[in-house]
Amino acid sequence: MRVRVAIDVMLKDGILDPQGKTVEESLPSLGFQGVEAVRIGKHIELEVDGETPEDIGSRVEEMTRRFLSNPVIEDFTYRIEDGSLSDGVR
Repeated sequence: MRVRVAIDVMLKDGILDPQGKTVEESLPSLGFQGVEAVRIGKHIELEVDGETPEDIGSRVEEMTRRFLSNPVIEDFTYRIEDGSLSDGVR
């Protein structure tokens, strides 16, 4: 089985996000008021082969922990295209 997987990687709470802060500070000058707590992350989409959804989820978690994110400062969630969500933040 081959499925499409969407992965979102975000800085953990408490980790400084200079890119998000720059966006937050720039929005009012563009006429966008009342925007706070901007965080910038990564969105990754890929197709993964596997025997079962559990097998695919396991592979996605391993590749995201080992290569697509920095687990010291980032959390991630993933979604399998059939609409099911991962267990939550990793």
